[in-house]
Amino acid sequence: MEAKEWNVEIFISEDDEDQVTTARAVLHAGDGTRHESVAHARRNPHDRPVPQIGDELAAGRALSDLAAKLIEDGAEDVAQFAAASRAR
Repeated sequence: MEAKEWNVEIFISEDDEDQVTTARAVLHAGDGTRHESVAHARRNPHDRPVPQIGDELAAGRALSDLAAKLIEDGAEDVAQFAAASRAR
């Protein structure tokens, strides 16, 4: 069985006022495929700043978007193979 390795990097940054956290998730697949997703978490100005919460929410949202993109890619590939099989 062939083993494959895909790597995801997550880059997190906060704005100067600590109001918005931005996470960028980048997937590097072994075949050179690259996907990227960006997501944000906004702190209510009345809440006290807890950077870890913004990090978790933004990163989770970016990973969720990345997962949706991968599922969409897989569904498109299945549809293409099904169409090719019917054309035979």
